[in-house]
Amino acid sequence: MTSSDLNRVAIVTGAARGIGAATAIRLAADGHAVAVLDLDESACKDTVEQITAAGGRAIAVGADVADAEHVAAAVERTAAELGPPVVLVNNAGIIRDNLLFKMTDGDWDAVIGVHLRGAFLMSRAAQAHMTQARWGRIVNLSSSSALGNRGQVNYSAAKAGLQGFTKTLAIELGPFGVTANAVAPGFIATDMTAATAARMKIDFETFQKGAAEQIPVRRVGTPDDIAHTISFLVSDGAGFVSGQVIYVAGGPLN
Repeated sequence: MTSSDLNRVAIVTGAARGIGAATAIRLAADGHAVAVLDLDESACKDTVEQITAAGGRAIAVGADVADAEHVAAAVERTAAELGPPVVLVNNAGIIRDNLLFKMTDGDWDAVIGVHLRGAFLMSRAAQAHMTQARWGRIVNLSSSSALGNRGQVNYSAAKAGLQGFTKTLAIELGPFGVTANAVAPGFIATDMTAATAARMKIDFETFQKGAAEQIPVRRVGTPDDIAHTISFLVSDGAGFVSGQVIYVAGGPLN
């Protein structure tokens, strides 16, 4: 961390739990003030309390990232209460897993809406503050599922779409001092992967053990593994890293 990292304002979406919560807590430890955003504002309480108990600054913000009015209000509130946001982590996500022939229109629209539309709306709203400051960092959460994963045609499409979205943001916003990168986690032990195990009717501990055996480092990932990588990407030291997709998966992925 450098002195210029202090007092910058970050927004982390989907930050009530899992990767989002770990990222919000890490960025606060790095010196950022953090807007902890999730669909249910009350669900952000634990994350905010952990940050403030450690001496950081944070607010809970409730918003549906797929709703343009909600997004505009969330970004405006962040700017008013914490300061102009110049760091954005688009982490909000849902799963509606099913095989293609069983997948409903609603399953498709909901997943694409939160992941892709949500990242678009949040980035469009936040970039105004970043370009004005001539400094900004956007990190989008992709996934190893972007490479294809049975039962996740909607999720895989959304995560692959975020990679193209990221590369285009890097091109458009780079001249204004704004970088954009994507982090693509492999198997991370979260409520979401637990839900996947439940869908597959596999005990979660057994599911994790089987996954670890296929990972070169012989363990599954944790939310902190992702938070550490995001911490670097939003730092001053990552100013020459933009338009990249970084797989954080315990080994190489094709």
